[in-house]
Amino acid sequence: MRIVVIGVGAVGSRAARQLHGSLSPSSDDLAVVDVHGGRMEAVAASLGPPAHAAPWSPATFDGADVAVLCHGSSGDAHRVAAEAALERGAHVVSTSDALDDVVGLLALDAEARERGLSVVVGAGFSPGLSCLLARHAAAEFSSVAEVHVAKAGTGGPACARQHHAALAGEAVDWRDGAWVRRRAGSGRELCWFPDPVGGLDCYRAALPDALLLRPAFAELCAAGSTGPDRITARMSASRRDRVTVRLPMLRRPHAEGEIGAVRVEVRGRRGAATDALVLGAIDKPAVAAGAVAAVAALWAASGRLARPGAAGLAELVAEPVSFLRELADRGVRAAVFEGDPGVASSSL
Repeated sequence: MRIVVIGVGAVGSRAARQLHGSLSPSSDDLAVVDVHGGRMEAVAASLGPPAHAAPWSPATFDGADVAVLCHGSSGDAHRVAAEAALERGAHVVSTSDALDDVVGLLALDAEARERGLSVVVGAGFSPGLSCLLARHAAAEFSSVAEVHVAKAGTGGPACARQHHAALAGEAVDWRDGAWVRRRAGSGRELCWFPDPVGGLDCYRAALPDALLLRPAFAELCAAGSTGPDRITARMSASRRDRVTVRLPMLRRPHAEGEIGAVRVEVRGRRGAATDALVLGAIDKPAVAAGAVAAVAALWAASGRLARPGAAGLAELVAEPVSFLRELADRGVRAAVFEGDPGVASSSL
C-alpha cells in the first residue's frame, strides 16, 4: 500500500503518525510532503520507515493508493491536488473544513464515480467525526426532524485562520426543504459540550456540515426514513473573535490549540414519541482530525467505503459504529449526553 500525505502541520503530522502505525516498513510506503522542507524532513525522520519525505509534484501521486490532503486552504488547492490524485488512480481524503474547498471537492463526484474512486470530503474533527456521530444517532430514530452540529476549539495555525475566516463569511443551513444563508456571527446559542469544556456560546459561521449531511440523509430517505427539516452548524467564539472578525488576525496563531469538542444533536421520532439524542466528543482537534483522516484513508484503500464518488463520511460510511470503534482504539472516544445537559456520560 502506498499513501501520500500532503501537508504535515498539526493535523497532517498526526495523520501520518496514525497511518505509520498501520503500515508495514517492508512492504508499504508513506510519502510525506510539505512546502516547509525542514518540517517535512523532521516528520519523516521521527516516524522512520516506511515514511520518507517527498517533493510536491503531481507525479508524487504515481502509484499511490490514497492521497491524504492536510494542507491549508488557499484558493482551490485541495481541488487541484484531488484532481491530480484521481488522474493517477488514487483515492482522496481531505481534512479541510473550508466551505469553498468542500464545494469544490463535492463537484468531483461524477469524475470520481467514473474512475471508481472515493473522495472523502471533510474528514476531520468537525466535519468528519461530527458526520459519523450524526449518522450513528440517526439510526436510533424512525424519522429525523433536525440535526444540529456545534464545535469548539481549533487545531494548528491553518485551522485558527480558517476559524477566523468562517466568522466573517455566510452560514449555510438547510431549513424546510431549502438552503438558507445567514450572516456569520449571528444566532448565538449556548451549547453544552462534554466536560471539561462545558457550556459555550456558539454562533453561525461559514461551515460546510449541512452540505455534507443533507445528501447522507437524503439517501436514508430513499431507504424509508424521513429527511430532516433543519440541519445547522455553529462554532464557539469569544467576544474578541466576533469584534475582530473583519480585521486581519491580531495575534500569531498558536502552534496547536488546546482541548476542543464537538456536539451533535439529532431530533426526531422514536416510535410514537418525539425525542432527542445528543452525542459529543472532546480531544485536541488536530489529534482527532488526524485519526479520522487516517482511518478514512485505510478504509478507502481497503474498499470499505459505501461507494465511489465525492461525499462526507456520513454518506460514505455505512457502518459508523465500526468506524467509531476504530477511532476509540486510537484514543478518540465519543459519549452520549445523559441527564443534565452539561454532563456527558455513557461512552460509545
